[in-house]
This record gives sequence, structure tokens and C-alpha cells, in this order.
Amino acid sequence: MKTFLAVYIGSASALEKSEWSKATGESELKGLQQAGVEAWANWATANQASIVDQGTPLGKTKRASAQGISDIKNAITAYTIVQAESHEAAASMFEQHPHFMIFPGDSVEIMECLPMPR
Repeated sequence: MKTFLAVYIGSASALEKSEWSKATGESELKGLQQAGVEAWANWATANQASIVDQGTPLGKTKRASAQGISDIKNAITAYTIVQAESHEAAASMFEQHPHFMIFPGDSVEIMECLPMPR
């Protein structure tokens, strides 16, 4: 089995295009959120044998570089770590994922976690 990091990508433009931006009140927004949470839980249950770390939503970003520390913005909203036989198999777990089917996310990017060089 190989290990893969999946990062959830979201942007203001995805939010603008979504049903979430058209919600006409707190009740409707809560309904969308509940539907998303339930769908995400169903996805996690269906894939539980492959999930190494369910991950979490991510907060604001700081960049550390040779120039120092600064506040930056990126489009990464959350992560999950999974195991699969191949890159293709890992990616297929995220087809029709609630992140972009219900929540106003753009996509999920999946990359293999490679062994450290020796």
C-alpha cells in the first residue's frame, strides 16, 4: 500500500458559483451545511479502511522563508491522508466527493507521500 495526501482546494470564486452563495437565510445555509457534513461522514464511512488520518479543516497560513515569517493566503482548506494500491486508486476515492459536490470547494488534489531519500 502507498500513502497519499489529499488536499482540499477552495476559493472565493467557487463559493460565488455555489448554491451556498445563493442561500436566502441562516436556515437554508444550515441545511446546506448539514447535508454536506452528512455526505462527508458517509464518504468517510465508505472509505474508512483506506483513511489513515481523516484530517481537519485548515486555518490561516504563515510562510517561513529565508526572508522571515509572513502572512499569506492559499486555497488549501483541509487535508486527508489515505492508503491505496496506486495513485489512480487513491484519486478515484475522491470522485464525487462532497467537498466539491455539496460544499463550495474547487477540487481535491492527491499526491503520493514518497519515502525520504537516504
